[in-house]
Amino acid sequence: MFYHDKKLQYTVKVEKPDPQFARALQQAIGGIEGEIRVCLQYLFQAWNSRGPVRYRDMLLNTGTEEIAHIEMLATAVCLNLQGASSSVIDTIVGNDPLMEKIIGGGDPRHFLSGGMGALASDANGVPFNGSWVVSSGNMASDMFANVMAEATGRTLATRLYELTDDAGMKDMLSFLIARDTMHQQQWLAVLEELGHGDMRGVLPIPNSFPQSQEHQEFSYAFVDTNIDPDSRSAGQNRRWTQGPSMDGKSEFREIKAQPLGDEPMLAPPLPEGHAQTEQIEQAGKKS
Repeated sequence: MFYHDKKLQYTVKVEKPDPQFARALQQAIGGIEGEIRVCLQYLFQAWNSRGPVRYRDMLLNTGTEEIAHIEMLATAVCLNLQGASSSVIDTIVGNDPLMEKIIGGGDPRHFLSGGMGALASDANGVPFNGSWVVSSGNMASDMFANVMAEATGRTLATRLYELTDDAGMKDMLSFLIARDTMHQQQWLAVLEELGHGDMRGVLPIPNSFPQSQEHQEFSYAFVDTNIDPDSRSAGQNRRWTQGPSMDGKSEFREIKAQPLGDEPMLAPPLPEGHAQTEQIEQAGKKS
């Protein structure tokens, strides 16, 4: 159950409205690196959580905080469009077909679909995609996914920071960047805790599957698929081809790729699938 406060989590001010920047901010709302993604990811992980309650509580807290970040960014989009509305409307109702050129890269859907408001889409107007949300039911797997989500989100926020000279927008983004820093740290802290003080303890994921049931001769072998016979860099210090594995359970090594299976031979097409006669008659022939 959620409650709301009418005040923003952090100040959002725009000194000079900029429709172009409003469009760029949409990536931080509905893009794959955006706040809708992490908000739903953390909340679904919380709602699906099985295990220690403290992890569910933490995920609920952070997922709820991300709702506040969506609100901040949506407000920023509105403020960047505010004051620019007349020019955008004039462009849309005008006769010049070069709308993109006139509005300088702004998104006409901010007016057409949003009434000068934010949208649940990315910077190109592509709607948010729920398939980006990761909630696997494996806590360690989800935490690694969360670190990646925060890392790409923080990268996006720093790029947005570089795109604007507006002091208010830089201040808001500086806050969001700081929160991304913390969220990266907390997910890594969970991984450390799950590994009983050593992150190696969570590997390989899932650690509940007995490694005796996998083909262990391939478990820590880097496969070189380069067809050049001299491509293998013997003696070079590459962390993933020699030395102890990251979980401390074996040693890395490098092997040349080679086929270990046979050429696949499929059954003839099903008659009711109505393939071509030649396919049905010649099925299984090597020609």
